[in-house]
Amino acid sequence: MKSFDIPVYYKSPLIGQIKNIRSASDPKKKDPSPTLLNFGNVKFHIARHFGFCYGVENAIEISYRTLNDHPNRNIYLLSQMIHNPLVNADLLDRGLKFIQDTEGNQLVPWDEVHGDDIVITPAFGTTREIEDLLKKKGIEIAAFDTTCPFVTRVWKKAAKLGETDHTIIIHGKHEHEETRATFSHSAEHSHAVVIRDMNEAKALSEYMTQKKSKPAFYKEFEGKYTPGFDPEIHFKKVGVVNQTTMLATETQAIADFIKKSMEDHYGIEEIRNHFADTRDTLCYATNENQNATLDLLQAPADLAIVVGGYNSSNTSHLAELLEEKFPTYYIEGAGCISEDGSISHFNQHEKVIETTEKFLLNKSPLQIAITSGASCPDAVVDEVIHKVLSLVQDHRNPEEALEEVKQNYSNS
Repeated sequence: MKSFDIPVYYKSPLIGQIKNIRSASDPKKKDPSPTLLNFGNVKFHIARHFGFCYGVENAIEISYRTLNDHPNRNIYLLSQMIHNPLVNADLLDRGLKFIQDTEGNQLVPWDEVHGDDIVITPAFGTTREIEDLLKKKGIEIAAFDTTCPFVTRVWKKAAKLGETDHTIIIHGKHEHEETRATFSHSAEHSHAVVIRDMNEAKALSEYMTQKKSKPAFYKEFEGKYTPGFDPEIHFKKVGVVNQTTMLATETQAIADFIKKSMEDHYGIEEIRNHFADTRDTLCYATNENQNATLDLLQAPADLAIVVGGYNSSNTSHLAELLEEKFPTYYIEGAGCISEDGSISHFNQHEKVIETTEKFLLNKSPLQIAITSGASCPDAVVDEVIHKVLSLVQDHRNPEEALEEVKQNYSNS
């Protein structure tokens, strides 16, 4: 795996050592079980995989290198580099500007961006329309494109589906930058429609099997289908791709449901002519992090903490998995935990910040499951662990806890 040059303050003395220990003892990643970090009165069950992925580290390296190499040029980001407030704030402090926000609203007018400026494409990629606009301005794209290779893999999969006249069903959040980019690239090769979840998949099947009318489709899926889309024509052959950070289990369930709907409508013997079996297009890090979180559910934890940006899709899905079993607190960092023992956390279902008093239960030892999203620096997870420790009396020191981890995995 390539090693990236990222700022040292994103790295972590504690989490970094734990990851190195696990990697040395299990280089082929066959053991997805969490790591126990035992402080005596409080025990952390740390997910086997979490934090910065290939695409995020690549994006960060290119962004900081661009800043260092071009101190006298205007440098823009098309939108947030990644969905993490710490990283984005640091880049803004260094003089970068966002052209758009995460919803695609304009922050810097296009007429202020000129051919000799640098525009960085974020890890999510961007739309064909914006690529064309930048090219017309004479802006160099390739050298400052940080689009994750796993995102471009989805685009290639969509292009192949288009070659065989399949309509592309995209499982994703239609307002998310990555899904907007995938939708745009897919539309070059075929018609496409975006669905968010199983409920929308079920609604879509009613139009695929012509049980509901075209006008109803246009109203229900407004803004989520390509121009000229005709549900009576373009649902005869379909294939499924996904936003790379969606839940793998949900994508598979949606693909299975759509396939079954097509079988019921056209017959099993005809299914190959109407449904393209595609493997899910999640990135490796999303798969690893979700699988590690499923293993984390087996830990004897009293509560769970998920660390990451509130607009991070992959982080929200980790919280979604953990809240099925544990009281789960989704936070951006240690600053969300107060000295009085309260915690401010994100309710992703209501889209509001809530405060829970005395979230650390009066129990010894208290057991906490913890993980973070793919755009969260390990240093932030370190800070969260140390902040929790500051609220717990008579705990072991980090060196003792880390030595126990070394011993446990040196014998494995």
